[in-house]
Amino acid sequence: MEETLTFEDRTYVGLSFQLGNVPLLIVKAKKGYVACSYVSKDAAEKFGDIAAFVTGVKTFEDFFKAKIKTFTTWADDLGIREGMSVKKALELMDQ
Repeated sequence: MEETLTFEDRTYVGLSFQLGNVPLLIVKAKKGYVACSYVSKDAAEKFGDIAAFVTGVKTFEDFFKAKIKTFTTWADDLGIREGMSVKKALELMDQ
């Protein structure tokens, strides 16, 4: 399901889909996305995506409180780092 999410006065596209015990969650910014661990970092690297990943989230509320666990080379080039807030990562992807 696609929905418009407003977080810290910014608007993003959120995607959620119930797969099994936890949902697939992705938040899209202008240049890239932050996703839960259902999305493969290896695939994102292969496709050249600017992407960062969080774990242990079941809702968008959890998602926005999470810290970045890993990220692609292209996200690294934007300054995204492990332990960074999702808010900061999305801001960097939104510039």
